[in-house]
Amino acid sequence: MSHAGDAYTAAQDAQDAGASHSTRTFKIWRGAGDSAKFEEYAQDVVEGMVVLDAVQEIQATKANDLAVRWNCKAGKCGSCSAEVNGMPKLMCMTRLDELPADEPITVEPMRAFPHVRDLVTDVSWNYRVKKQITRFTPRPPDAPDGTWRIQQSDVDRVQEFRKCIECFLCQDVCHVLRDHHKHEEFIGPRYLVYAAALEMHPLDTADRVPELKQAHGIGYCNITKCCTKVCPEHITITDNAIIPLKERVVDEFYDPIGKLVKIFSRRKTKGS
Repeated sequence: MSHAGDAYTAAQDAQDAGASHSTRTFKIWRGAGDSAKFEEYAQDVVEGMVVLDAVQEIQATKANDLAVRWNCKAGKCGSCSAEVNGMPKLMCMTRLDELPADEPITVEPMRAFPHVRDLVTDVSWNYRVKKQITRFTPRPPDAPDGTWRIQQSDVDRVQEFRKCIECFLCQDVCHVLRDHHKHEEFIGPRYLVYAAALEMHPLDTADRVPELKQAHGIGYCNITKCCTKVCPEHITITDNAIIPLKERVVDEFYDPIGKLVKIFSRRKTKGS
């Protein structure tokens, strides 16, 4: 194993030696509470590096106590969410050559959640919100063997929502949470997507429309599509999840013709 490790290291060193090097300036948010501030670091970078690579190099060589979350380094775990040059991004998926070479690269924690230290925020609110959403409630099986029959088109419709990696970048960019701090009244785009995945599921029988309006605050969303823009999985959050849910709320609570039809239907049912 040591020989294999040595060979890998040698190959990596040779690759780095052949790549172009440069020095970039990084301004990283350091500290906690009111004393937190940007600290500047000059770091040698290699062609092909991403922001997380540079942050880890700074942590290893210049700031051993730098707090930063990361896990898979492949854009699938959602751990390394931060704000790079003021935009919510995954550090592991943000290449340095995509950022202006003549300006410092700023790296700071997400602003929509309580700050812990350095680049780390407390995102536990998101998990508490998830528990508030009515769970998947399937209809009885269609066949004696306990299975269901559903159309592939219905499966395809909700499959997109299952790509979410819960990086919470959409929550971070949402002005309702980021600027207006409506965390107790609004579940945010991530969990509107989750609700849509359940509400549009071909087997689900639960009605989440009343809670979307009352408890989950869907009316706060003014469909700016900023959440869609920052999603690393390219989920069409606004058009495919939020707008259809809004339409259901409108149909249920604000459509006068629909209300008359429901009233008439109830009367007819009672009279028959």
